[in-house]
Amino acid sequence: MSDDLSGFSLMDLFRSEADGQVALMTSGLLALEGEAVPSASALESLMRAAHSLKGAARIVGLAAAVRVAHALEDIFVAAQRGERSLGPSDVDALLGAVDLLNQISLLPEDGSAAWQVENEPAIASTVATLERLKSGPAATVVLVVEPPPPMPEPEPVAPQPEPEPESRPLIAPLPMAVEESSPVPVAPERVVRVAAESLSRLMGLAGESLVQSRQLRPFVDALAALRARQAALIEALQAAEERRVSGSETGGAGIGELLSRARTEAARCVDDLNRKVDAFDDYARRGEDLAGRLHHEVLASRMRPMSEGVRGFPRMVREVARDLGKKVRFEVRGESTGVDRDILDKLDAPLNHLIRNALDHAIETPEERTRVGKDPTGLIRLEARHSAGSLQVTVSDDGRGVNPATLRDKVVRKGLATAEMAARLGEAELLEFLFLPGFSTREAVTEFSGRGVGLDIVQDMARTVGGVARVSSKLGVGSRFTLQLPITMSVIRALLVSVAGEPYAFPLNRLERIARVPRDEVRRLEGRPHFVVDGQLVGLVDAAQMLELPNEGEGADPMSVVVVGDRGSRFGLVVDAFLGERDLEVRPLDPRLGKPPDVNAASVLDDGWPVLIVDVEDLVRSIDNLLGGKRLRESAGPASAAAKAAKATKRILVVDDSITVRELERQLLEGRGYAVDVAVDGVDGWNAVRANDYHLVISDVDMPRMDGIALVRSIKQDPRLKSLPVVIVSYKDREEDRMRGLDAGADGYLTKSSFHDRTFLDAVADLIGEARG
Repeated sequence: MSDDLSGFSLMDLFRSEADGQVALMTSGLLALEGEAVPSASALESLMRAAHSLKGAARIVGLAAAVRVAHALEDIFVAAQRGERSLGPSDVDALLGAVDLLNQISLLPEDGSAAWQVENEPAIASTVATLERLKSGPAATVVLVVEPPPPMPEPEPVAPQPEPEPESRPLIAPLPMAVEESSPVPVAPERVVRVAAESLSRLMGLAGESLVQSRQLRPFVDALAALRARQAALIEALQAAEERRVSGSETGGAGIGELLSRARTEAARCVDDLNRKVDAFDDYARRGEDLAGRLHHEVLASRMRPMSEGVRGFPRMVREVARDLGKKVRFEVRGESTGVDRDILDKLDAPLNHLIRNALDHAIETPEERTRVGKDPTGLIRLEARHSAGSLQVTVSDDGRGVNPATLRDKVVRKGLATAEMAARLGEAELLEFLFLPGFSTREAVTEFSGRGVGLDIVQDMARTVGGVARVSSKLGVGSRFTLQLPITMSVIRALLVSVAGEPYAFPLNRLERIARVPRDEVRRLEGRPHFVVDGQLVGLVDAAQMLELPNEGEGADPMSVVVVGDRGSRFGLVVDAFLGERDLEVRPLDPRLGKPPDVNAASVLDDGWPVLIVDVEDLVRSIDNLLGGKRLRESAGPASAAAKAAKATKRILVVDDSITVRELERQLLEGRGYAVDVAVDGVDGWNAVRANDYHLVISDVDMPRMDGIALVRSIKQDPRLKSLPVVIVSYKDREEDRMRGLDAGADGYLTKSSFHDRTFLDAVADLIGEARG
């Protein structure tokens, strides 16, 4: 299959993204006019849109769009910080700038440079207006921008009248001819480019499938003839039976002759049936082979080479490095690696953030590199490859690396952990803070970084498509960010297992390994079973218990164990049997089911039997809670004194995606005598509050899958749970953030700086009283 998909240009992708971001900013700005106090979420959305559009514009070389988007981003950040309010006149100016961005996005590739040079005075005036707007009220500035030259048209169209000069708006629109008849870019999801060779193979397979289907007609005719012979056989047997009963041998064929005829007919039927079974078996094999090749080719037609998504990065690296006064060599490996077009489109923003962070944060200046004995020219490498049924995309650099001491200090200063707890964090746990929203190690905000926007987008994208994001770093040597993603979103390679007689599927890209573990190798640690993997003890848990299925006894020896892990947690799941690997078509669950615990999709096996696809991230959190004694089922029989005491103790659920914050809150609350359960995000927390009884829920705001605001609303809208107190604890301490949480129904709003004194514990006691009572 040819890898030439160059007809689907970067400019087409940029236009599609710009269309969405411009629409988002336009609607967001219009919504601001109706709000006395702009909501934090609205300003956050506007800032992210401007930030993303700026990065995309840099990739395709639209410097004017970069400048305008950056100026807009600065204003939205100032508004977030409460440094600037936005009135109706301000919104007019901002909408004018957004209109300019829209015009720039519609420039033809071969005319953009000339248009930007010609309209530089008006572009500079727009940027100057926005810069004045950032610090205070700006005078209304009327800008006249020459419309960009129309993009090439496939057919001649009648010219439209040019507006009179005095009737031109703040920013002149494109000519109507362009709007109506020019090849306006269509979103990539609507147009799919398929290589000619792939299309030819698809046509060949379609023809072969047609021929294959036509072979069914003679096969059906042959079965009809066999059915007629079977009917004749039955008639002969019935006649013989009637003669036997009547005892008459006179007239016609005798019993012996009838039986002989029946035996002959039966033998012919058996011979014909054997031939037809063999023919049908051959037909089935050919049908399966054809269906497999057709399915593979259809999937391949959705794949695009990695090179399609990275063409703009070399130029972006060159320009940013020059602006920063650095020398950088950019390498791309695995350009021919096939990537599902949906995933490739989603990769653009994360890779852009990772590369820009490497340029600004990691790579040193030539002078710094020379002083420490490095090549004055730094290296940034982007690599893509298929590994164990998944797509692995890596961005690495040979820069300064992350300084653990600096990162610990930043964590403490932002109130995310105490100094004592930060000192106990391992390197992997410490690096996880880099993915928190709003977290940046950069002290000063620049055009390239420092706002804390970027790495959380990387992690959110990976989770959205069912993958994971990991980071490793060594001080003075460099950093490495790895995205492990599914090769395609429509079909996954999965391991099928049997649990209590039911099939379950584990995506291969989320499994660490499988193992056969003899029962005599199981060790007991703190009363729970463990086994050794790579020299480390890994906790064992029964899959039937986790999935709330009936346990059918001790099972086989050796045990079949699936090893799963996420964010440093690693567990062994004991299943009944391994059923082999399969390619499964992913089918989403009915939305009316909500998010069932530990599963996220379904599929259908070859025999038509349904199979649930396990959500490994969710499952690992559930196992973590189970092994930590957080959600064990109560045993039957009279409760012990310890159980009664535990029941009398007030129980609190802590919901936070940071393991450090969760542990700190748990220690503080347990030190005060409360019983504490933990959940890793809003979905995990929502599942927990519906399955258990709590006196209080404490939740973070910025979390994947379901944020804290959505969790609060879900609890307060549930008739059974609406009286359950909920407290939000966030690193955001602005008044608008506090009002947003309280408006959602929260009973209290605290900042994470409250961990350092008695404010946090006193607020809990004020709401639900002391731990016992």
